[in-house]
Amino acid sequence: MNDVLDQLAATLQQRRGADPDTSYVASLHHKGLNKILEKIGEEATEVILAAKDMENGEGRRAELVGEVADLWFHSMVMLSHLEVDISEVTECLRARFGTSGIEEKAARRTGP
Repeated sequence: MNDVLDQLAATLQQRRGADPDTSYVASLHHKGLNKILEKIGEEATEVILAAKDMENGEGRRAELVGEVADLWFHSMVMLSHLEVDISEVTECLRARFGTSGIEEKAARRTGP
């Protein structure tokens, strides 16, 4: 799975400086962080709606999967815009393995 995310991260990095008239990624970077965050909000809402539709028997699995892919994509554009490497996120997730979600959340509240 990391191969796909790594390939996408590399593509996003390449397109960051491309012509905004010919690259969707470049156009998002050109419009700035607020536009990227707006897109993440839109995609998160679409994920929620697709999940609810699927639970109610009104939606299809492919719609939900596609919306989650859009959310991940736009989240990765945000990370790229802020110069945060995807490996930082995957390492954070990796570090959480073997730790109870309840314990991990409590540790974030108390922190070092």
